[in-house]
Amino acid sequence: MKNASSAAGSGVAAKEYFASLQDVLAHLDFSVIDQMTDAVWENYKRDRALYIFGNGGSAALASHFACDIGKGTVAAGRKRLRTVALTDNVPLITALANDLAYADIFSEQLVGLAEKGDTVLAISGSGNSPNVVRGLEEARKLGLRTLVLTGFAGGRVQSLANLCLIVPSDNMQHIEDAHLCATHAIFRAIRHRLTQADAE
Repeated sequence: MKNASSAAGSGVAAKEYFASLQDVLAHLDFSVIDQMTDAVWENYKRDRALYIFGNGGSAALASHFACDIGKGTVAAGRKRLRTVALTDNVPLITALANDLAYADIFSEQLVGLAEKGDTVLAISGSGNSPNVVRGLEEARKLGLRTLVLTGFAGGRVQSLANLCLIVPSDNMQHIEDAHLCATHAIFRAIRHRLTQADAE
């Protein structure tokens, strides 16, 4: 009986969590997500690279999205999307953080890798992470298009974005959930466009 009671209590908590998440998702600006899809598609058609970065859960999402785009959009006979998660080279990140500053771990990678016309997708729940802000500042100096996923009131990253999706929530978990949904929506749309292009 104790286990059953505990499960029931957990069920109520889960139900409340998902109910509040549904409300957040219902208030997303879907048009911005569609515009981001268009930007990633145009980036692909111009044979440009996409760089993705963030901290913590957002770093995990950067890796996840790079995997989705890099593997999930592969189509026989078609060029592939060139996608790099700047969160994944741990030796380089630790060297940059140790020898320069943690705030430089993304901007310094962009200096070495990116070319004018490429695109970045920056992810920051708060919108104020110093290394994400600096990465976006460097991206703009390099002539890159800047896409941003954030939450709360948008933070500092909002002014550095060509396109910015602000999740209307102050709950970090809901913000991260919505960011995952947004990247999955972009991925599915890009994969669909590749499939449609093959059928034409």
